[in-house]
Amino acid sequence: MSDVAEAARAWLAEDPDPDTRAELRRLLDADDRAALADRFAGMLQFGTAGLRGELGAGPNRMNRAVVIRAAAGLAAYLNATNPGTVVVGFDARHKSDVFARDTAAVMEAAGLHALVLPRPLPTPVLAYAIRHLGCVAGVMVTASHNPPRDNGYKVYLGDGSQIVPPADEEIAARIAAVGSLADVPMADGGWEILSEALLDAYLDRAAGVVRPDGPRDVRIVHTAMHGVGGAVMLSAFERAGFPVPTVVAAQAEPDPDFPTVAFPNPEEPGAMDLAFETAAAADADLVIANDPDADRCAVAVPDPAAQGGWRMLRGDEVGALLGVEIARRAGGTGVLATTIVSSSLLGPVAERFGLDYVETLTGFKWLARVPNLTFAYEEALGYCVDPDGVRDKDGVSAALMIAELAAAAKGEGRTLLDLLDQIAIEFGLHATDQYAVRVDKLELIADGMARLRATPPTELGGLRVARVDDLAAGSADLPPTDGLRYTLAGADDVASARIVVRPSGTEPKLKGYLQVVVPVHSQVAEARRVASVTLAELTRDLAAALGM
Repeated sequence: MSDVAEAARAWLAEDPDPDTRAELRRLLDADDRAALADRFAGMLQFGTAGLRGELGAGPNRMNRAVVIRAAAGLAAYLNATNPGTVVVGFDARHKSDVFARDTAAVMEAAGLHALVLPRPLPTPVLAYAIRHLGCVAGVMVTASHNPPRDNGYKVYLGDGSQIVPPADEEIAARIAAVGSLADVPMADGGWEILSEALLDAYLDRAAGVVRPDGPRDVRIVHTAMHGVGGAVMLSAFERAGFPVPTVVAAQAEPDPDFPTVAFPNPEEPGAMDLAFETAAAADADLVIANDPDADRCAVAVPDPAAQGGWRMLRGDEVGALLGVEIARRAGGTGVLATTIVSSSLLGPVAERFGLDYVETLTGFKWLARVPNLTFAYEEALGYCVDPDGVRDKDGVSAALMIAELAAAAKGEGRTLLDLLDQIAIEFGLHATDQYAVRVDKLELIADGMARLRATPPTELGGLRVARVDDLAAGSADLPPTDGLRYTLAGADDVASARIVVRPSGTEPKLKGYLQVVVPVHSQVAEARRVASVTLAELTRDLAAALGM
């Protein structure tokens, strides 16, 4: 206890935040060994996702001391590589505005000019600002759809995309080299608070993704999930000429405590219940939800066969709708990109429309770097429909394009579900699902991966394993990553299947991403039945192979 208490007292002596100082004093006075040990178990690690973790005192938490060190390390890296102007954005989570101000103060003192967004705004506005304003880097203070107790620190470089190796390791090394916090210079002012003109420019750009003469007759319900996307989304729809969506009033305003949801993620069970109730009352055609920083977009459609009368579209389904539409508009040039764990549907779509197709590792930090990019998406509800404007996922512009597709379908007496059936008929039904195991001990994930490597399955779901790729080895197309990819041979009504198994990058989970491709011979419904049965069998056998 003496060592951790000594570390806590040393931290306390230079902690600039009265809230976390009070927290440490309480723990020291109570001699709470477990709580102190957890907070001082190590330093919150900076990586390709920047920083993300629980708010609180100590080096293993998100707090002002950790953020100031991170900003100092980033400033040192930029001064050594590409000095200039840095733009800083923030969401409405606890301490986000404070962390943004501290970052600006460090940048100014280091000789880098800082621009700060005028108020809590979506992450895609920050990503847009980097390129629009010609900045050398950007910082977004957000924890996206993490629980209320968390916050994060996302770093972009001047191309407008998130950092990847080796930049993350180089920045981390600069952070580690920061000495006493008292020795980090912080300016009292000098940074610039940007005006609403930046947001206007972003909204103009977002509204430009839909055709000026396109259909607009669609009734939409929108939920901001207590995040910062509400007012921006309404302005975007109005600017693009759509009827103003009906909002889920209880979730419309930013609230860092996220009081109406257990977890502020549209994919989580129960998170969309209020939206569906609002949609039923409004007789809506479409429900659109953003996560709290509005870089993701969830879509739901009326479906009498679904529980509650509404069906959430999978990320791969929204990606298919957007990808096919953008491919049609592309004029035979450009690249469609997705990740190795998303549906491979964009491959045949690209071939049909004369485009190139690329698969990357998971995350927009990789997708955004694809040269000549026209459209990119990942199955976790992230879509980039305007790479030249926002080189990251953008839940606002994606929502506008989905609304345009829904309005066009409505004008023809069809729905988005009908469009998905048509895509299945043209390109084959690419059906996907996920299998995830949450663990209490991280070593169980490593054990599961080791078990698969030691005794690789030869058959899954009744399909022969035709090829196994150990992604840890890397390839000409992909950097090394901890994962296994199984390519399965077709049989009977299944053209092919694929499973990718990897540890989650953000949660204590081992995940399996499953896909089956089923040709549509006569009825889409029959193809969906075959796919559903096959996916269930693959899930069963994957669980058995993992032994978890």
